[in-house]
Amino acid sequence: MDIDPILKALSAALHGEGPAVEIVTDATGQPTAVPVETGVEDAAVVVRTSGSTGTPKATVLTIDALAASSVGTAIALRGEGQWLLALPLQYVAGVQVLVRSLYAGTRPWVMDQSNGFTPEAFTAAAEELTDRIRFTSLVPTQLQRLLDSPAPGTLAALRRFNAILLGGAPAPSELLAAAQAAGLNVVTTYGSAETCGGCVYDGEPLDGVEVRIGGGDLEGRILLGGETVAAGYLDSARASTDVFFEEDDVRWYVTGDLGELSADGRLTVLGRADDVIITGGVKASAAYIQSKLEELDGVTAAFVAGVASREWGQAVAAYVAMANPTPGGIKGFTARRETALGILAPKTVLVEKELIMLPNGKPDRLAMIEQLEQLHQGQ
Repeated sequence: MDIDPILKALSAALHGEGPAVEIVTDATGQPTAVPVETGVEDAAVVVRTSGSTGTPKATVLTIDALAASSVGTAIALRGEGQWLLALPLQYVAGVQVLVRSLYAGTRPWVMDQSNGFTPEAFTAAAEELTDRIRFTSLVPTQLQRLLDSPAPGTLAALRRFNAILLGGAPAPSELLAAAQAAGLNVVTTYGSAETCGGCVYDGEPLDGVEVRIGGGDLEGRILLGGETVAAGYLDSARASTDVFFEEDDVRWYVTGDLGELSADGRLTVLGRADDVIITGGVKASAAYIQSKLEELDGVTAAFVAGVASREWGQAVAAYVAMANPTPGGIKGFTARRETALGILAPKTVLVEKELIMLPNGKPDRLAMIEQLEQLHQGQ
């Protein structure tokens, strides 16, 4: 992948010497930077939300917001350095690898993903880095693959990173424990396209970022405010009004997640605000059921949602990933799930080798819900 034209266009946008850009995939499947008219004076980049919960929205990020995010990251990581790009450039986490590199004055190295994400390709790219200070950004699925079946030298390459940012989806505690045992410095991140990507590292907001928990109609919702918040959505004033607001000269973004703050201000993400499934008059937490399913032997990941049901109003349904989904194993899993969850056990279960994922590494919630709806058939 030739990223020089993208870096040139992005650099011009960040310095106010060129139009805002969006990185898209061209007819050959390669990323390219295209100019975008936003109507926002200091706009630099337009990135699409992941679309994991609905239609992707074009988010306008300003020069000042991206600069604040880059500075905050450098402070949190205690330095600037060379970045390895292992994520798609169409999404904010990939764009931020280039942005941070430009501000640091270092050249990012791009991993070859022509054959998908593999430990071998990641290791080869990591070994090409030349700077003494090294960073990369991954999603949990990628890190899991690197730790499950590392190529020779993979662990050594991972240990040479000063920090590995991990975001895009909740990181299982078992994965974080395995990374720590392997001697890796993993930093969990929380944020979204609307906040220039991750703006809370290991539960603590970056410099210039504020976090609070909403009340009233926003009871329990995580609100992120400060310098990294986006200007809004392109050509979607109503959607912008729904989730962005200003208060006491601070710009805020209303997330779709629930959370809580400790006495010292550390954020814990509890799950999505739409996580509650009301089935037969009983309120069930999809995140809780998912966590219980993932504790069962043979289950590598799970996704839980409510599907329409004539009998229950909503029925609990689960899309479950098992490494070796044999008929006997599935039968045993069925018995164990009922023992572990009782009345909250999923009424419908679809077992596959892996969850359906979006290109940015997030679970494709809409695709899995559609398959679960079709399987349940409204029963």
